[in-house]
Amino acid sequence: MLLRSTALLLTFCLTSTLFAGDVEEGFVSLWDGKTFNNWKISERPDSWSIKDGMIIANGPRSHLYYVGDLAPFKNFVLKVDCKTEPNSNSGIYFHTKYQEGGWPKQGYESQVNNSHGDPIRSGSLWSVVNVMQKYIDDGQWWTQTITVKDDHIRVELDDIIVVDYHQRPLKPFDPEDYQRYLSEGTFCLQAHDPGSTVSFKNIRVKKLD
Repeated sequence: MLLRSTALLLTFCLTSTLFAGDVEEGFVSLWDGKTFNNWKISERPDSWSIKDGMIIANGPRSHLYYVGDLAPFKNFVLKVDCKTEPNSNSGIYFHTKYQEGGWPKQGYESQVNNSHGDPIRSGSLWSVVNVMQKYIDDGQWWTQTITVKDDHIRVELDDIIVVDYHQRPLKPFDPEDYQRYLSEGTFCLQAHDPGSTVSFKNIRVKKLD
């Protein structure tokens, strides 16, 4: 009985460390499913809520940045489960960094949008590689997978590869410009506007060499 109790306790501790959720082998969860611990909201906190194991983005422009100890990230596979309501827009930023307000200037945005007035659809590298075809229906969960390896970016919606992009040579650095190229950084989620409602869960990452 003592041995069994010890084993159960060890299992509980390991699960608590990795957080709840569907985490595949080799991946680590970035969200505990209950709080905003290790995450930081840039502006308008009321645009974010947590319900039934989901992060919900609904409200005026705001961004939720991962600020935990695993950052920064350079080469990685990031998986995020997403669901949009009709006419909703959001995004997943990578190689970005925290800023107090505005649209993030550093890194790429992987679009989350299946029916919003902006015709650039889910999986796009917004303004860099624009996917105009709709692959996902509103109201259904899908996994958005972003893989970065050196100068190569791949984005998948479930098992469909929608972006396979090798970055062009870097332009001169302009601190007033949007820096849509690879370096390293963190991740953030986007609340786009009050009419958009997007849910996220099972945020997990695997670092690559």
